[in-house]
Formats: sequence, structure tokens, C-alpha cells
Amino acid sequence: MALLSVLTPVLALVLCMVAGFLFLKSRAPETSPGVAGQTKGPTKKEFRPWVDQDLQDDTEITRGDDDEWVENNEEEDLAHVPYSPQRYPEEAMLQRSKDFYSLMSQRRSVRFISPEPVPREVIDKVILTAGTAPSGAHTEPWTFVVVSDLDTKHKIRLIVEEEEEVNYRQRMGDKWVHDLARLRTNWIKEYLDVAPYLILIFKQTYGILPNGKKKTHYYNEISVSISCGIFLAALQNVGLVTVTSTPLNCGPQLRLLLKRPANEKLLMLLPVGYPAADATVPDLKRKNLEEIMVAI
Repeated sequence: MALLSVLTPVLALVLCMVAGFLFLKSRAPETSPGVAGQTKGPTKKEFRPWVDQDLQDDTEITRGDDDEWVENNEEEDLAHVPYSPQRYPEEAMLQRSKDFYSLMSQRRSVRFISPEPVPREVIDKVILTAGTAPSGAHTEPWTFVVVSDLDTKHKIRLIVEEEEEVNYRQRMGDKWVHDLARLRTNWIKEYLDVAPYLILIFKQTYGILPNGKKKTHYYNEISVSISCGIFLAALQNVGLVTVTSTPLNCGPQLRLLLKRPANEKLLMLLPVGYPAADATVPDLKRKNLEEIMVAI
């Protein structure tokens, strides 16, 4: 009995420590096995498809054999050359900034696109302009697929509309669908057949050199996103319209349809053309400067 009375406080202390450990473990975020500190994807309660599954393409990309990858020191050193861009007087700078803002403030997402033909050379120059975007380590990790073939455009529409109907009815949730209602959007994408061009922009998750070795593409999604922004500005500059489309869960099917390699993942799908004669857009207002800028 004397021994039991001595051990009882010790056992109670041990039990308290075990209970505390189990409680803390239940509160900690789950981690992926074998990868220290890497948290798993969001739980069902936290699931946000517009963030977590946008254009999802889960084709496995692994590092593999290190001999397959080129090291930075294997590439030639770049020469640096003088750079002297044109410098404008302050009055001209201000006027140019006003003119460019006036042009870009007219940019709208347009879902009613004319089938009228657009010169292919214009599209080529717009894409070349998008290709002037900065990129991580100058890897230029973008591929612009230009589709004008009627049959291929229709196949793209069928893929997109099938997945978009599921998105609207199941994946997106009531709040997202409700927020889009005022814009009068749905899963019917007639413009995918009508627009003279569909331009699908892929990010290259890694590069493949002529010798077959793989090259790391740093910040590939950010780099391609910047390129997309320049692409939109270039379209506005020549009087063409588009609607930025990121069709949820369509990436793998569209990549296979267009015979793109596994290192390329679809980032954006843009129908491009002139606005239809009866085109309409929502009467939206943009935030003013004070709402989008902080001066320190």
C-alpha cells in the first residue's frame, strides 16, 4: 500500500503528459509523409476550387535521375551590353501615361465575339509582344497554342462545357455561383466555336534542351502570368477582345487534345477576335487610385 501511494502521483503525472501530447498532436497541421514541414492540401471544409484546383493537371513530375537535368554552370556565360532606352521629357511622359491609361481603361472581358477573320500576322505580333515578359532566370517558360481549326475548336468547346457544367452544378459551390450570377455567366461557351482564334497559354514546368536534358524553370507560373498580362494589353492595343478563361479541371484533357508534352500545364484559355456588333458587357466600375495604391 505504501508503494502504491508513492506511485499514484507519478502515474497521474504521466497520464497528464500523455493526454497533453495527444491534444497538441490533434491540433497540429497534418504533414505529408516523408516531407518534413510540408502540409497537406486543404480539408473539405476549407476547399476552395478556384485556388486549389484551377486548371488542375496532376501529371506527375519528378526530379528523376540528376543526369537528366542541366546544371547552371553547364550553360555559357552571357555577355552584358549597353542599354540606353529612349528617355522622354516629363511632359511627354505624363501624356504617354495618360494615353496608355485611356486605352487600357477601355479593356473589358467580352463574351460576344465576331467570327470575322483576323489577320494571322496581327496575332503573331501580339504573341511576340507577350514573349517580351520577364521570367525567372530568363527561362521564358511559356507556350502559346493558336487554334483556328474549326474541328479542334469544337472539340475544345465540348471538353470545356462538359467540365464547366459539373463545376457550376457541383464543384464551385453556391457562393461562387451566386457571385457570378450578376455577370450572367454559365457553362455554355458559344464563343469557343465562334471566335476566329482560341489561344491556349501553357506554362512549362521545366524546359527540355535540344540534347534532351531538362532545365529548371524558376517561378514558371508567375512568369507566364506576367506574359498573359502583356498579351491582354497587346490585344487591347490592336483593337481585339477576349475573355480570360481558366476552365476548371480541363487542363489534362486539353493538353492531350493539343498534343502538348507532360512538362506543359494549361494556365489560360483565351478566345480572340473582334467584338460582335451586338456585344454587351456588365456596367462595372473600377477602383480608384486611393483604393489600389499605398504611398509610403
